[in-house]
This record gives sequence, C-alpha cells and structure tokens, in this order.
Amino acid sequence: MDIDDDKMDTKLNIVFSTSNTEPKSVPWVEKFRPQSLADVSAHRDIIENKLASSNRLPHLLLYGPPGTGKTSTILALARKLYGTQMHNMVLELNASDDRGIDVVRQQIQNFASTQSMSFGAKSAVKLVLLDEADAMTKDAQFVLLIEKYTRNTRFALICNNVNKVIPALQSRCTRFRFAPLDAVHVSERLKHVIEAERLDVPEGGLKALVRLSNGDMRKALNILQSLEVTPASTHMASQQITEEAVYLCTGNPLPKDIEQISNWLLNEPFTISCKRLSSRLRCRQMYRLTFGCNDKLQLGSLIAAFTRARSSLVAAAK
Repeated sequence: MDIDDDKMDTKLNIVFSTSNTEPKSVPWVEKFRPQSLADVSAHRDIIENKLASSNRLPHLLLYGPPGTGKTSTILALARKLYGTQMHNMVLELNASDDRGIDVVRQQIQNFASTQSMSFGAKSAVKLVLLDEADAMTKDAQFVLLIEKYTRNTRFALICNNVNKVIPALQSRCTRFRFAPLDAVHVSERLKHVIEAERLDVPEGGLKALVRLSNGDMRKALNILQSLEVTPASTHMASQQITEEAVYLCTGNPLPKDIEQISNWLLNEPFTISCKRLSSRLRCRQMYRLTFGCNDKLQLGSLIAAFTRARSSLVAAAK
C-alpha cells in the first residue's frame, strides 16, 4: 500500500442525482440516498481515482458538518468495490451507540482478523465503517490499532468534529473534508425530489428550504418531508409549500418579520418598540428569547441595547 497522506485536506462538496422507489413511509434522506458513485456527481475524479481501487484504498477520515454526504459517499464506494458481497466485506457501526472498548476488542477485532475474500484474480480488502467516530471514548480510540490489520482491512472513520479524534488515529488516515453544500447544489437536489414526489413548491418555498438548510442536505429533505406529510397542520390545508409554510414549520421568523422588527428597533422610541415587539413575537421566538430569564426584562434589555447603539451612531454622525 503506497498511500497514507495525512496532509490531504480536500473539500468534497457532494451533489446527488438519483432516487429509489421506496414506500412513502421511508425517510427521504434514505429514499433519495445515492446508491453508486455515479450518483455523486461532484469531485468524482478525486473519489474514483484516489479511493475506488481496492488494492490502493487507504484508511479514511471523512469529516465535516452533518448532511454533506460523508456516509453516502463511503457506502457508494463500498458498493462499487464489493457489489453483492458488500454485506460480507463491510462492518458498519455507529460509534455513538457502539463506542466503548468492548466493541473495539470484540466486533471490530473479530471482523478485521478474519481472512479477506477474493474477487476473481485479486483479493479485496475488507472495510470497517465507523460512523460518528468522534463519539468514541478516548480509550476505545487508543485501542483501535488500525495498522495491525492493514494487510486485509481498511478503516473509514466518519465524524463531524475532527478535533475529537485523537492525533494517533488522524495520522494513520487520509483525510477528506466535506464542506457544507453550495446553495446551487441543494437547490438542484431539492428540485429533483420535488419532481419525483410531485410536490407543489413555488420559488419562494424552494429558496426558504435552501436558506434554512445551511448546506445540510439531510435537514432540507427532513423539512420538505415534514411539510409533505402534514399539510393541514403546517400550511393551513394548502397543498402548496410556500415560504411562509416552511418558516412556520421550522419555527423560524419570516424575513419580512425580521426586517420589520429591525426597522422598529432602529427608528422607533423605546416605549413604542417594546409595545410592538411584545405583540409581534410568536411563542417560539419568545421562548428562545427568554430562556433562563423574565421575558419582559430580556426584551427591554434588547431594545435598550439597540436604542443606545442608535444614539451613539447619531451622535457620531453629527
């Protein structure tokens, strides 16, 4: 094996382009998960050239924010490498559930120490997939001596916070950083899902989904599915998923509300701002505002801060 480049820090913005036909009850994050590397249309040259050769596959560390395609990419790679034998060649564990030393000593070591299978004229290495590896205990990470099984096994560690993975493991892996998805990529994928599910989503609703997802494809799909399955409670029995429906479903204030509140804070007297904000803020925003404090005290403090800032700006401009 001739690669172990722990300095490689490549951004992988993943774009998905296919779906499966699953029952309606299946979560859309699984229903529309890519099944092959061909479905991952961004950075395919890096994925295929660097990772998809079984005799050159390194230990991997895929890290980045949630919903950026880390698990989907490695599963698609495993399907490419092993085909119908994937269930025999891949041990998939969620490290947040199976996170202790006993799991490492028993499941992982038992799987990694057995002989690899042969595919035709070549022998393929097996793959241990540790999702949410940053949730493993430090002791379990120290016990995980991945170089002991390098001859016939590779490890793929997936995490959100790479700083919680001990340096000893990081140094043994080729690292790939998955950045949040671009708005264009999220929009394209959502359009595909909307068409496949025959939803009525105007441009405003689509932009709201993209904006609130913050580059997290999983979050965008979960919001969209929650709107599709409960139309009566989320958008007043309307079959159209509008911008307002998206914001109400997620408990986020509408942009026009933020603009109006900002206008009051920057232009109205203290007493008028207090009165208008008290009547405008909804229950969910009020809860967030008042967590751990009296609502009137905290609202007054917020308005006072804006009033002082406004006075300072006016004084400085004179």
